[in-house]
Amino acid sequence: MSHSPVAAIQVVPAGEERDGFNFRSECRCLDLAATLAGRLKPEPKERLATPRDLGRWLAAAGLASGALHPTEEELIAARDLREALYRLVQASMVGEGFARKDLDLVNRWAALPLPAPQLGPKGLAWIGEGVAASLAVVARDGVELLSGPLAARVRKCANPSCAILFVDSSRSNRRRWCSMAACGNKAKVGAFRRRLRENP
Repeated sequence: MSHSPVAAIQVVPAGEERDGFNFRSECRCLDLAATLAGRLKPEPKERLATPRDLGRWLAAAGLASGALHPTEEELIAARDLREALYRLVQASMVGEGFARKDLDLVNRWAALPLPAPQLGPKGLAWIGEGVAASLAVVARDGVELLSGPLAARVRKCANPSCAILFVDSSRSNRRRWCSMAACGNKAKVGAFRRRLRENP
């Protein structure tokens, strides 16, 4: 689910799993939050371990038309943005106020210039594309999510060991899993095995 105009214009690759990253949230700011895998486990797995990982994620998210080469500073900044967005979403979900530090950080990113579409001799070209502009798209996505009606439809996956947050865009508003193919299927298999044990 794309909120910002630029995000809507750019082609977003399909699939829940892209280049080793999860894209199950229907929202780029929540997909960025999912790059810290296993948040609920004693030792979460950092999927943005290197600047190259950040470049890969930005490309997989459809935020870069070519290869980006983030710096170590940009990697640290991206992680900081990710965690601020995650804390803001968590606060929204439980009806708490937003921490000023997180608001300021996300708003600073959201205020940066976005990539601008241009019509060139070979078709669509982007001016101002880069790591900062791409992260600004993600920050604006978070601002628009948390300030709009979809904030009330953010859910945590019903799998107790999964921390992925997603926007429930189902008509019934009863989506439980970050992915039916992943956590949903695991739950079905687990329920089937329990029934077999109880009624051999």
